[in-house]
Amino acid sequence: MIARRHQVALVLTAVLAAAAACQAGRHETPDRPGHPAPTTARQGGFTLVASGDVLPHSSIIDRARFDAGGRGHDFRPMFEGIEPVVARADLALCHMETVYGENGRYSGYPAFKSPPEIARALSETGYDGCSTASNHTLDDGADGIRRTLDALDRAGVRHAGSARTEAEAAGVTLLRAGTARVAHLAYTYGTNGLPLPAGQPWAVNLLGEERIVADARAARTAGADVVVVSVHWGTEWQDAPDQQQLTLADRLTAATTGERPDIDLVLGTHAHVPQAYEKVNGTWVIYGMGDQIAGEMVNHQGAVDPRGNQSTVGRFTFAPPARPGGRWQVTKAEFIPQLFDVDAGRVVNLNTALTQGADVRAVRDRIRDVVLSRGAAQDGLVMGE
Repeated sequence: MIARRHQVALVLTAVLAAAAACQAGRHETPDRPGHPAPTTARQGGFTLVASGDVLPHSSIIDRARFDAGGRGHDFRPMFEGIEPVVARADLALCHMETVYGENGRYSGYPAFKSPPEIARALSETGYDGCSTASNHTLDDGADGIRRTLDALDRAGVRHAGSARTEAEAAGVTLLRAGTARVAHLAYTYGTNGLPLPAGQPWAVNLLGEERIVADARAARTAGADVVVVSVHWGTEWQDAPDQQQLTLADRLTAATTGERPDIDLVLGTHAHVPQAYEKVNGTWVIYGMGDQIAGEMVNHQGAVDPRGNQSTVGRFTFAPPARPGGRWQVTKAEFIPQLFDVDAGRVVNLNTALTQGADVRAVRDRIRDVVLSRGAAQDGLVMGE
């Protein structure tokens, strides 16, 4: 395993060398400068990409300090291998699992406090928004939430799932994607037993079918053409979705208002490993994207588990409805397999790495088999570049 990672690190070096406007009740992104609109946007549709957990362990913090030359932290090099995929999308969403510290007081597992410079890296990679509801959202209480959202705001990255004020919690995060307005909602199954801050029951969105559906309908009322729901759920280290995921996915995708589904896409995080994609009641569900950035991962049996550094990016092409008020349809669904090389400290697009001769085919194929394990290929899901 060590030899494999060093080989990927060498190939990765070659790959990289070759390669908030706010309103009351809603928050909408302007067009992002520096990222030209893809063809789909010019044709009226849009592409959306989404990626898994950003989970900076102490080793990740150390790597970012090294990449900054010992002056602060630079997370941008970690994302360079996936930046072309992210930046070319009309809308790109990440999952920021941890909260941010300040004044050099940073930590990894079990109570994460990450350097706020990661927000800038997310922005410069091309991410437009991030879900911020996770089991680690309360690792540093209300102060951690405030610091995190403040840093994301400064970087121009929108956020959903946690809030600094009751008014913010009641709002709808709307992001522009081509001609569409996309609502991003986010929820977590829990907060590792940590209580919500006193007097702030709205600080973190907790998972619940009725609440999610009500929020999705409110997002439609606020003007959303497409509703995307990020859910921090599932059983850690389990390739297959658990019964809660299956049941909730079925109920969320079955919810409709008139003939129109209330939710257009479900994005799952938390399990640390890639899980299946599936079309449920006509709506795409990613049960788990895996960890996009994390240190060397140890599973519940105490063993280093390379699956914890494997993930996917989901990419969905949406076309406008045939008639006003109709559903925006997914015309193409793709997944892109990734690896976080813990030795190099870099995200690797496994398909790109294969073209450079990296010996990662077995990892790529394992991820593919898991992603397609619930029949997604029959519904048109393909592996993207």
